[in-house]
Amino acid sequence: MGSVTELIVPEEILVDSIDVKPAEAVVAEALAIIDAGLGTMSDRKLVSSSEVTDLLLDVRALLA
Repeated sequence: MGSVTELIVPEEILVDSIDVKPAEAVVAEALAIIDAGLGTMSDRKLVSSSEVTDLLLDVRALLA
């Protein structure tokens, strides 16, 4: 497995009573999820489609 990098994510911004994360924070969180998913899957020869789907849905939910 690769090395773990600490992410510095800006604090959330409160706008009109709606929590909005800066774009950089959302991208950093998406990259962290991708890195974690790839880290757990990289040592395996077979990955189920449901695991890949879950990973993609997590990233999509962050970017939506």
